[in-house]
Amino acid sequence: MTADSGGASQVAIVLGTRPEIIKFAPVIKACDRRGVDCLLVHTGQHYSEDLDQVFFDQLELPTPDYNLEVGSRSHGEQTGRMLEGIEDVLDEHAPDVVLVQGDTNSTLAGALAASKSNVDVGHVEAGLRSFDRDMPEEVNRVVTDHIADYLFPPTEETRSHLERESVAGEIVTTGNTIVDSLYEYRDLAAEKSDVLSDLGLQEDDFYLLTAHRAENVDDRESFARLLEGVSRFAAQTGREVVYPIHPRAQSRLDEFDLTLPEEIRTVEPLDFLDFLRLESAAALVFTDSGGVQEETCILGTPCVTLRYSTERPETAYVGANCLAGLDPDDVVEAGSTMLGKDADWDVPFGDGRAAERILDTLAAGVEPDAAEVSP
Repeated sequence: MTADSGGASQVAIVLGTRPEIIKFAPVIKACDRRGVDCLLVHTGQHYSEDLDQVFFDQLELPTPDYNLEVGSRSHGEQTGRMLEGIEDVLDEHAPDVVLVQGDTNSTLAGALAASKSNVDVGHVEAGLRSFDRDMPEEVNRVVTDHIADYLFPPTEETRSHLERESVAGEIVTTGNTIVDSLYEYRDLAAEKSDVLSDLGLQEDDFYLLTAHRAENVDDRESFARLLEGVSRFAAQTGREVVYPIHPRAQSRLDEFDLTLPEEIRTVEPLDFLDFLRLESAAALVFTDSGGVQEETCILGTPCVTLRYSTERPETAYVGANCLAGLDPDDVVEAGSTMLGKDADWDVPFGDGRAAERILDTLAAGVEPDAAEVSP
């Protein structure tokens, strides 16, 4: 879609991970409501046929038009194969705009393929910065922002990063589509999910752990320290930790011959509604995920982040999140700070209408700022 096209008649959405499915769901549904042709391209970056299909089913989304089935590979090989596959799709369909989300290799590949095919790029969740170039995601998001024709930052803080970098594309602050999704599905999760009874858990009487980042689980010492800090806090406070473990993290546990502390119980990866229910019901969440930092803030669950930097500082600014790093003493201290904290913070990610603002912008065709509404 060019600046004088009068709006997009076909939007291609490139996604490759389950968080992208969740965050793009409101946009896909908004396209359907407005009669916009939506072409779904799944790169297969983190593809599990059974679990991915459950996500599409629970979110009531159509099956992707294309699945590139790239799978887990090195960053370079994975991105290269995605580029090749996405370019083939764009050559066949010539959409008006390609939407990418966040900071994955699928995000970067979609943006590069569209740009090289002379198709406009819209970056959903633009402007996030950890200011840590050692994170592959930081490189992906910075490059994508400087390629994009339309940038949709979720907050004024993320918008300010884009303005400071003088990006060339049009900037529209929309809020974050994760708010749209959680507002739509949190009650359904409470109604439909049996995960608490299935796991023998009581609301507000357990902790939830997610840990999957390469810098945390691919290094034996880092992984061991992470587990020690979380388990020590659990032992001191008399609660169990539930850890839905990523296959890569499980393989590292086996490879490193690490024994899980008795306070931590691993479970298989969960579908969307079950995980949302656990996030809502946990007394505290420990995570190294950027998306989980947002979700817990929205749901009112205190969070401790097992990283030394974050691209979601707004969660800490409002008091919903504490950045702990990996030192066990610091993790215990952060847990003590956050446990039992009243969820009286303001949600900084908008009002649940981000998808509508994105589609308003694309429909405008010219002067995207005319579609902007403060989230």
